[in-house]
Amino acid sequence: MLSRSVRHFSSSSASLKKLKIGLIPGDGIGREVIPAGQAVLEKLPKSLDLQFDFVTLDAGYELFQRTGTALPEKTVEVLKSECDGALFGAVSSPSVKVAGYSSPIVALRKKMGLYANVRPVKSVTSSDKPVDMVIVRENTEDLYVKEERTYNAEDGSRVAEAIKRISENATSKIATMAYEIALSRQKIRETSNLSSLHSKPSVTVTHKSNVLSASDGLFREVCKNVWESNKDKFGSVEYKEQIVDSMVYRMFREPEVFDVVVAPNLYGDILSDGAAALVGSLGVVPSANVGDNFAIGEPCHGSAPDIEGKGISNPIATIRSTALMLEFMGYQEAAAKIYEAVDANLVEGKVKTPDLGGNSTTQQVIDDIVGRF
Repeated sequence: MLSRSVRHFSSSSASLKKLKIGLIPGDGIGREVIPAGQAVLEKLPKSLDLQFDFVTLDAGYELFQRTGTALPEKTVEVLKSECDGALFGAVSSPSVKVAGYSSPIVALRKKMGLYANVRPVKSVTSSDKPVDMVIVRENTEDLYVKEERTYNAEDGSRVAEAIKRISENATSKIATMAYEIALSRQKIRETSNLSSLHSKPSVTVTHKSNVLSASDGLFREVCKNVWESNKDKFGSVEYKEQIVDSMVYRMFREPEVFDVVVAPNLYGDILSDGAAALVGSLGVVPSANVGDNFAIGEPCHGSAPDIEGKGISNPIATIRSTALMLEFMGYQEAAAKIYEAVDANLVEGKVKTPDLGGNSTTQQVIDDIVGRF
């Protein structure tokens, strides 16, 4: 659980009782797990006084193969004009260059102004490594600006280059969000009975400025400047730094020392997926793509073509991403109900998909979780 988000788009859950959620299944098992998000929203206790409408929207590589478009303008228009939040399933991006194709989720983040990818990772069962951290990843730049070129060297061999872009403005925004998340997590630790590995808030800035002194150097400098110039607000947050390669080492050796981690796009992507190994599977790790006025919940796993159509995809990452979306929309009580039901399922350990060592189906896990409301 993020422990109450910091970008509430509604002043209170009573101010808007009927919400419209965009559903973007995408590719592969995205079509199997997105219905889990819809199911938990529909089954939330009536006492929460929330109602949901849904609209299914197109995006994905398979759509591109059929139509030549991976992210239709209509999808973006409906999200902006009609939806209060959204869920994105998965995308089957090819590993080789395909003329005219670019990732729809990357494009969606840019078009919707979703500059942060927020991924909480928390151990629940005794078999997990002790971990309770949030990885805050800058979502709009770094190597993911997709500005690449290939040319021939003087000897005729091919050379490929890619732009790594780090800007002061984008870094300032992501650093501010990281410090705010650290403060909000600490507030919950102090005012609730939720268990935690941490007694005080901290943010670890992850970079490689010892080699990339200009790009990562700027990221490091701006993150530190935001902290130092806002001591009145962020002074209680401990500022830390970690070179990215040693960050990976420490994350697996002693994950319990990290509270909030902030990183440029590529490092954050790698760290987020690696952190999933600490809690058993990508199938249980949620994320949210967040801007100032919108949030899209997105499970961390991919399209998983090897298990597509078998009915055994783990829906927990999507269900937790649904709760995370609700947190950023300002509906913490509803989110908490979902988190509690998921945690109870995991602790009991009887109904679980094969990736967690069980033999249950996707639908059986969904039914077990919503049955706990």
